[in-house]
Formats: sequence, C-alpha cells, structure tokens
Amino acid sequence: MTLIVAGGSGKRMNSEIPKQFMLLRGFPILMHTIDVFFRYDQQMRIMLILPEEQIWTWEKLCGEYQFRIRHEIRPGGDTRFHSVKNNLSEIPDDCLVAVHDGVRPLVSVMTIDRCFQSAYKTGNAVPCIEIPETMRALNENGSLQVDRTCYRLIQTPQVFWGKILKKAYSQDYRTSFTDDAGVVETLGYTINLVEGNPENIKITYPVDLKTAAALLK
Repeated sequence: MTLIVAGGSGKRMNSEIPKQFMLLRGFPILMHTIDVFFRYDQQMRIMLILPEEQIWTWEKLCGEYQFRIRHEIRPGGDTRFHSVKNNLSEIPDDCLVAVHDGVRPLVSVMTIDRCFQSAYKTGNAVPCIEIPETMRALNENGSLQVDRTCYRLIQTPQVFWGKILKKAYSQDYRTSFTDDAGVVETLGYTINLVEGNPENIKITYPVDLKTAAALLK
C-alpha cells in the first residue's frame, strides 16, 4: 500500500497553482508520481492525501487529462504529520506501507522495489543518496567543515510495517517531525537506509521543475 502525501501551496514556486498540480512534460506532477507506483505494482492500493480544498481541483484535472489509474482520495490535515496520522485507520498491521512525497515524480521503480524488499526483512526502509558537495556546519564562530561521508540526503518512499507506523503516529505531534522515519525513530526503532536514486528530487523551486523536465526527456 502507498500513501502519497501532497500538500504543497506553490509559494516557493512563485505560483498560485499548488506545485503538485503544475505541469511536467504536459501532465500534472502528481500524475507522474502515481504512475510510477502503478508501474511498480498495478494491484497496489494507492491513497492520495490532499488538502480538502484541493480535492475538487484534482478530480477536475483527472477528467481533463483522462487520468484513469485507480487511486483513493483522502483529505489531509494541518501538517504532513496529521495528514498521515489521520489516514492510518484503514491500514492493516501486517501490511507494508510506503509514504511518498507527491512532488517526487522521478523516484525509480528500482528504488521503490528496494524499499519494499528491505522493509519486509527489517521492518522499515528509507532511501537515501550520498552527498557530493563539501559540507560545513554553522557554529558560534562561523562554520566548520564536516565529513560529508557521515551524512546522507533522505528521500521517499519510506516503507514500514503498518503496525509500526500506526504505533509511531499515536504520539503527539512535535515540530521536529519532518518525515516518517523521524516519527518512528522516536520509539526506539533503528532506521534502515537503502540506496535511493539521484533523480528522485523533491520539486520545491522553479529550477527543480526544469531539472525534472530535462530528466524525463
């Protein structure tokens, strides 16, 4: 099962259109994202979580672009945390659940497969990539170079057994919760990192949209 969370507003894209609805190679970004998971497993249950006020727009877009991939639409919450938390009640304990950012349309089928295969064995799987640039940490004296080999950039989908995810999201919300791995980790679980794919960027700024278009070419 996959939960695709899409709650962007488009502010950082300098657009009045929510970024998940912006066009990428002729289709809304979200359609590309859903299509990847459908290609991975055509029988997979896909749940799309959107701000309630955006659901009508999405349904209209599906009709306009004749988007026929089967998926369920659910309303989100005030934060990403609450969007996931509010939609876990239908998930069985013994089901593997992937949580994916709606604006990561370039995740590869291989990355999705690695996450599900690894999570089946270890309980969870979080994709990541190495950091190619030099890194510096800010401190009271300015900054200090750090060893980049000790760090990874985290991606989605993040996959967990349903019982683990539901237990983790029974906690109260904290502002430090920026992804599902962080929520699960607070219960004492060790997070299992797997190889992601460098193209799996999160479309946040206008340059990201141009990059994604070039990568899809």
